[in-house]
Amino acid sequence: MAVKNNGVFFIMLILVSCVCVWARPATFGQDFHVTWSDSHIKQIDQGRTIQLTLDRGSGCGFASKVKYLFGRVSMKIKLVPGDSAGTVTAFYMNSDTDSVRDELDFEFLGNRTGQPYTVQTNIYAHGKGDREQRVNLWFDPSADFHTYSILWNHHHIVFYVDEVPIRVYKNNEAKGIPYPKMQAMGVFSTLWEADNWATRGGLEKINWNKAPFYAYYKDFDIEGCAIPGPVTCASNPTNWWEGVTYQALNAIEARRYRWVRMNHMIYDYCQDKPRYPMTPPECLSGI
Repeated sequence: MAVKNNGVFFIMLILVSCVCVWARPATFGQDFHVTWSDSHIKQIDQGRTIQLTLDRGSGCGFASKVKYLFGRVSMKIKLVPGDSAGTVTAFYMNSDTDSVRDELDFEFLGNRTGQPYTVQTNIYAHGKGDREQRVNLWFDPSADFHTYSILWNHHHIVFYVDEVPIRVYKNNEAKGIPYPKMQAMGVFSTLWEADNWATRGGLEKINWNKAPFYAYYKDFDIEGCAIPGPVTCASNPTNWWEGVTYQALNAIEARRYRWVRMNHMIYDYCQDKPRYPMTPPECLSGI
């Protein structure tokens, strides 16, 4: 009997160890590095929270030390409060290649006090972007931390806000539509000035009298295939993010997704006829 229990314990230990390998929470010092303006990035709360600063001198940014091919990445972010017009706080994945880059963007566009924060998502596949959608957040994202996540597998890309899907991009390569799957991507975050376009198309400029501006990040979570790694990792069907459960939205997620699109979406490139007289193929009904 003792032998059986030891065997069961050993198997459970292996399973738990495997989960820990894939689900180890990322830490800033271990998994990220500053990409620009080190003086504007500060670790606070004993290193559990990262403060990004934007002032007249500079913005700043950081990135993961390695790239990943498929998986899920999440961060908790508290955005710039008050009059944040003209500022952009970003969380995104990027292949860091110029000509044929792949990129998955969260860009949080600052506002004038009292106006809703807008989150813009964009997807670059095989070097082609210009797939912007904008959603007004239904809460004040500067009052507290909220979780922003990107799920990326062979079936679709899903952007989540507090587990509510706000954007889905399906893999329709079979219909000749580009899908990012060949290039690993790093995880990036930045705080920068973009008052030539960010707020009301650039009509609202940064009020530098309100500077410095601060955004905060914590609870980094990266679960994916680190590159370089096992060549079979990205296509391994046992990776949880490739499982049947994650190949399409479930019923609850689908309802939430419809709610966001009906009540909070303010721009969809698919509906921008002056910009796209011919509807982009990935926007066609049923795709």
